[in-house]
Amino acid sequence: MDGFNHTLAHKRRHLHQRARILQRIRAFFTNRDFLEVETPQRIPCNAPELHIDAVTCGDMVLHTSPELCMKRLLAAGYERIFQICHCWRAAERGSRHLPEFTMLEWYRRHSSYTTLMDDCQQLLIELADSRQLFWQGQPIDLTPPFERLTLKEAFVRYASLSLQHAMQQNCFEEVYTTEVEPNLGRTRPTFICDYPAAMAALARLQPDNPHLAERFELYIGGMELANAFGELCDATTQRQRFENEEQQRRASGKTPHPLPEPFLRELEHLSAAAGIALGIDRLVMLLCDSPSIDNVVAFTPEEL
Repeated sequence: MDGFNHTLAHKRRHLHQRARILQRIRAFFTNRDFLEVETPQRIPCNAPELHIDAVTCGDMVLHTSPELCMKRLLAAGYERIFQICHCWRAAERGSRHLPEFTMLEWYRRHSSYTTLMDDCQQLLIELADSRQLFWQGQPIDLTPPFERLTLKEAFVRYASLSLQHAMQQNCFEEVYTTEVEPNLGRTRPTFICDYPAAMAALARLQPDNPHLAERFELYIGGMELANAFGELCDATTQRQRFENEEQQRRASGKTPHPLPEPFLRELEHLSAAAGIALGIDRLVMLLCDSPSIDNVVAFTPEEL
């Protein structure tokens, strides 16, 4: 054994391409008057979410997203901000998942979530150097506008039962991940929008239809790439949602966590805003035509 790490050596091309992608992302946003920010990654608590578990770090936790701190910056008057950072989520591992991963988030004050769709289209075209990319032998047309499907339409097109029935039968996640997701964005990027209010998370509800949230997800090649919201700016409603989510977490036996009180106090100073989280590792997978997330990061947990 000579100790030479052939796995690391074989990643060289992808890691060079990853570095170029990150440089171009930063240039894309700075050229559009966004301020790059850095926020703490070790925090007292995250926004409570039933299906996302944080990693404990001493008497605090590692952030699952920089969202709370970035929205506090918006509330303090910052207009356009972005951040590229590491995030942590416990027990997430697979060909498209890592427990420690890289996230790009950007936020616009006084903007709607539809503006973020335009950002996504422009960013992808710039990174791909053309109006087309190839993912696992399949050409994907990046010509805007990207396809827009409501969640209800996606279930009609691809699922064995309706969205309403899937929610009533408590099998939404299973049906969506096995029947719907693999078909999304196969030939052109697809925005899935008009999520039910029950799936609003930190999103505001549509003013003309309070049964639906201002939320979309971007899919390319059957893979979720980004999740975006028209941000909820009502502190009272946000507190109610957090309390409900935390109650569900505790009922399922998960470790209790406090609510993010500084965020809730400052939220009342935020007017209309929109924000989005995009997975950098998955983006690099697409642009490098890599079938596994392991190939586009220097080290996986198993290699440490």
